[in-house]
Amino acid sequence: MNKRIQILSLLFLGISSVAFSQIKEEKLILNKKREPEVRKIEKKKTSVETIKNYPPEEKSQNPVQYTITDVPAVSDFKTSTIQGQDVTPKFDGSAQNNYLQFGMGNYGKILGDANISKTLENKIEVGVDAHFLSTQGLKKEYDWDSKQSSTTLGAYLNSYGDKGKFNLNAEYGLNSYNYYGIYALSPGDVDLDQRVNQFKVNGYYDFYSNEILNDVRVKSSFLKDHFDAQENQASVLANFSKHGVEIGKSGIDLNADLGVGLETVKTEFAIRDKNNSNFFNTNLNPKVTFRKGDSYLRLGSQFSFLNSKNNNDLMAEQMKNNKAYWFPEAEFQVAAAEEFKFYGGVDGGLKINTYADLLQQNPFLLSDQYLRPTETKYHFYVGLRGDIDETFKYDVAAGYGKMRDIMFFKGNSLFDNNYTLNRSAYDYANTFSAIYDDGNVSDIKGSLQYFPLANLIVDGEVKFTKFDLKNYENIYNVPLLTATIGAKYTMLDKKLLLGFKGLFASDRTTNSFMIEGVGSPMMYRSAEDTNDKVGGYADINFSAEYKVHKNFSIFALGNNLLSSKYQTYKGYKVLGAQVLGGVKITF
Repeated sequence: MNKRIQILSLLFLGISSVAFSQIKEEKLILNKKREPEVRKIEKKKTSVETIKNYPPEEKSQNPVQYTITDVPAVSDFKTSTIQGQDVTPKFDGSAQNNYLQFGMGNYGKILGDANISKTLENKIEVGVDAHFLSTQGLKKEYDWDSKQSSTTLGAYLNSYGDKGKFNLNAEYGLNSYNYYGIYALSPGDVDLDQRVNQFKVNGYYDFYSNEILNDVRVKSSFLKDHFDAQENQASVLANFSKHGVEIGKSGIDLNADLGVGLETVKTEFAIRDKNNSNFFNTNLNPKVTFRKGDSYLRLGSQFSFLNSKNNNDLMAEQMKNNKAYWFPEAEFQVAAAEEFKFYGGVDGGLKINTYADLLQQNPFLLSDQYLRPTETKYHFYVGLRGDIDETFKYDVAAGYGKMRDIMFFKGNSLFDNNYTLNRSAYDYANTFSAIYDDGNVSDIKGSLQYFPLANLIVDGEVKFTKFDLKNYENIYNVPLLTATIGAKYTMLDKKLLLGFKGLFASDRTTNSFMIEGVGSPMMYRSAEDTNDKVGGYADINFSAEYKVHKNFSIFALGNNLLSSKYQTYKGYKVLGAQVLGGVKITF
């Protein structure tokens, strides 16, 4: 019977890879979000339920169940372009502090990974982290250079004391790539170089108990690019809490939380309009939660006090603004059974858009941006989630909200209309700028996890997002529908790990330009199409890793196996079908 189930599971895995292999986005730039610490605390950030981890050994006389998740500090593999998500599953419980990894593939792709750490006396762990990924780009698609690379070097320290855990990490990252997405002109071999350097220092202290001071986080970032844009960012967040207060004999517990945050961002650009901005934001987030079993009611608010300054070469005076914001926050859950939990609520907030954040979404930005915060005045949502026999988990929700200064990306035309191809790297109608508009947003999302066998996991997610803007007819470069489906299968006594991930995005609208030479003397003239399309895409990814020895494994990864040369932004085609293989040593 078990063999039949395994055969059916394999068939399902194969069929799902063909039928649902269309799912999420990739871009041709290498970037990766990751935290260098190998172990991460599984702790809720809300007051709904909080579980503390890493108790000191001295307190183990009264055993308490704690959930600790190993998070491999590995960049591993990327999707078809050099930017994108890691689509490779990991062996359960296989995370090790020390490893070396090397791989090579077509398109001149080279992958290097290393993480080395050592635990010293007094439960102090120190380590270093290094990652490199590069590609020669699309040499057959463009007459100009499209190679790209990303390098990350980091060091970290973890300390486990009697009362809490402390983490400190520093990281330097260099992304080197080209503005290669030229579609309106026909230049030859030109210098399209862009480089972004970023240095980060983060600190985190987490108390084991939730009495009064819960945790403190400090983050800082220093960014500079090839065109002398500079951005300094720093933030501190402290969470205060009092949990598990019993209300009489009702069986209801009370949790009280207060988050206090400070954030400052200063950004300066050196080309074009030379936009400068300076933000200082203070956040207060009080909330109380009444909980009984799996049902709860959370009530709270979020207050923001923003001081902002903006100016550029075109402004006679600096624009200053001081404003206070209030946002509602509430959520309830009614647990009829483990299989059916109905929930709903309202939230909102203020997001400061930084140059670093924008580059994470779109690396092909002009190095001169007008930055404004995005305000979600309110966002209502309702949903249903549950766990059926620990075999099928699901979560379906729908929401509606009102926003101000929704940020999205618009393509730029030529900046210099002189009839010449000897121009700056960003002056071929190949860059984008952030624009803003007010409007409403409607969203529907669903996710599921299915565990038909102990060694087979299937998961999927779909999201529909519709914007109704005040001034623009379409929101540019945002797909209406995105979805993912993945599977992970272990076999041969857990020595072989097979993975699949399908990515899909629907068609998206953008603006584009048709450029021609006119007049005497000759000048360039551009005509804008405000309703152009870049098309949707389906991207299939497979991976395999085999443990030859407990400390040695070989791996192979196939990306974008449909070999579709789709675009995520106008002019920027992604890599075609890729195969990468290598070895990994853990110790």
